[in-house]
Amino acid sequence: MKKQTLNRKYNFPDADLHLQCLERIKYAHTDIHYFQQYGYDLERLKGFKALCDRFRALPDDDELLGSQMILTEKKYETGEQLKTAIRSLMTRIATKYGNRSGQYRKFGTTKMGDMTDAQLIFCGRRVVRVARQQIDALADVGINENVISKIVEATKAFETAVNLQQDKIADRDVNVERRVEQGNKLYDELIILCNIGKDIWADKDPIKYELYTIYESNNDQKKARKEKITNQ
Repeated sequence: MKKQTLNRKYNFPDADLHLQCLERIKYAHTDIHYFQQYGYDLERLKGFKALCDRFRALPDDDELLGSQMILTEKKYETGEQLKTAIRSLMTRIATKYGNRSGQYRKFGTTKMGDMTDAQLIFCGRRVVRVARQQIDALADVGINENVISKIVEATKAFETAVNLQQDKIADRDVNVERRVEQGNKLYDELIILCNIGKDIWADKDPIKYELYTIYESNNDQKKARKEKITNQ
């Protein structure tokens, strides 16, 4: 069964979530006497802060995406190097047999520019295999083991680059999921703390009540201020 995708429970940036949590932890420390009456003690508050610290330490998506882009660029670079090595050999094949001959076609390099990564790796290996099968007959156009070895090494380098890129994509997916999971835990704890805080001050102090109110966006804040002014 396919694992269900995690969805964020909050609609503001992770940095804002972290900041809101730290602010509410500070308020709760001040009001800890009241919070303890709800079973929310200092130990739980310390656990909340530790959760905030772990969340902050997680790499964000810009960092993960940047690493992925670097490896994608490397893959593209090594892919072009492989294509160049193959084209060099195929120029010699075309010189000897023509580019419409069966001998040329068996190398399977047609539409190389449209090949997927896997197809290009497969193509590199096939070119090496076919060239070695007739290396003696191709000596007169300069095809030797040195020319073929360049394609061997370029194929290996490209395959490594592809694997590294795929690993980084998978790593990013895992880290994004971990960040969403940790963010949701943080948000859940923030909701609990704020609900207690609001209940404490609901009929005592409207200003302190407001400190525990979570706004999802600046627009929500503006609406709240407007309603507050209207009701005064």
